[in-house]
Amino acid sequence: MNALDKKLHSSESAAQLLARCNFPSPGAKIDCAVSGGQDSMAMLLLAILNGCEVTAFHVDHSLRHGSDQEAKIVARLAEQIGASFVSKTVKVEPGANLEARARNARFEVLPQQIATGHTADDQAETLLINLLRGAGLQGLAGMRQSHSHPILNLRRSETEMLCRELEIECVVDPTNADMKFLRNQVRQQLLPLMNQVSQRDVALVLARQADLFRDDNDFLDDLAKQIDPTDAKALLIAPITLARRAIRIWLTDIYPPDAATVERVLDVARGKTTACEIGLNREVRRSSQRLQINSKQ
Repeated sequence: MNALDKKLHSSESAAQLLARCNFPSPGAKIDCAVSGGQDSMAMLLLAILNGCEVTAFHVDHSLRHGSDQEAKIVARLAEQIGASFVSKTVKVEPGANLEARARNARFEVLPQQIATGHTADDQAETLLINLLRGAGLQGLAGMRQSHSHPILNLRRSETEMLCRELEIECVVDPTNADMKFLRNQVRQQLLPLMNQVSQRDVALVLARQADLFRDDNDFLDDLAKQIDPTDAKALLIAPITLARRAIRIWLTDIYPPDAATVERVLDVARGKTTACEIGLNREVRRSSQRLQINSKQ
């Protein structure tokens, strides 16, 4: 056992954080998406502390000079604590919808059910972003606590504290300070203002609300799944709330579609138009009372 292993396994704060995590049982295999930032590095440390057989996956999006060096930082920590390491490289061109395109490219090369280092702060930000996008109750339900989100109960300040205590070298992503991205505006402007106005830690309140929204969402999902979203007639005779939900479930990849997209699809089902855009170079088209998702030509 090397010096870092000893520090990790003797850390009282690490043990306290682990008690609030949702990792699989000791000895189980877990794949972790590790960017090199403090959240994902803390997740990697806690997965090892839990006794899991861990593989750290790092994806280089080739978006900035020197990004290939970040993989070495993750590989070094993985080697120190006994985790396997896999590096992937994708090419994402700068331009519109950069966050979404980078996210999609990342998940295309990562294993399914991979664990991500999202925290309670990320949950709060996601809820607000989805609210601003008009994503409805499904978006407000946020991320589900699972082995895929093992540190969702932790705060960002706690992952930072753990990395600082164990003297872990982490990657600092300069795009996290770029205010052209909505998430950064929510993180650095909206949430601090909400804290100030409400005089409380809003992130915790929002994370708890996401849990309540998820219970309601699951119940309505069960009802909506009984509707065939590709059947225009079935959509039109269903209660509008469930019809919208059936379409959201059908169209959702990683994040739910916004309200405007759902309404456009409903207009296709109503026969007001034969096709509509749904994003990511895709469209929904109606033919003989059936709806289909196609790639745009």
